[in-house]
Amino acid sequence: VQLQASGGGLVQPGGSLRLSCAASGFTLDDHAIGWFRQAPGKEREGVSCTSSSRGSSYYANSVKGRFTISRDNAKNTVDLQMHSLKPEDTAVYYCATSKIGYSASYYCNYGMDYWGKGTQVTVSS
Repeated sequence: VQLQASGGGLVQPGGSLRLSCAASGFTLDDHAIGWFRQAPGKEREGVSCTSSSRGSSYYANSVKGRFTISRDNAKNTVDLQMHSLKPEDTAVYYCATSKIGYSASYYCNYGMDYWGKGTQVTVSS
């Protein structure tokens, strides 16, 4: 199982970024997948997770209405579109996956089994 996140960078407050996670070594169709982030000195936070291709998505309250998770099973990719970015969104963002079996909120709150290397997102003027 391999996950590779990309798309991070420096953006001004109010701007947008799109993160992408390329999955390999497994079939995304039967896996839950999520985006997590960790800022310096803070605990890891589940940003957005999907339990399956047809399941619901979960969003942390801090990003609800601004971030959108989307998955493309044919391409084995999962994206996180981020709008109206704030300085407090600054963090290293990770994608992660587990076999399906629990709700999207469960995965975001308790974590997942396989993790990729993160991509840095910095929101600053």
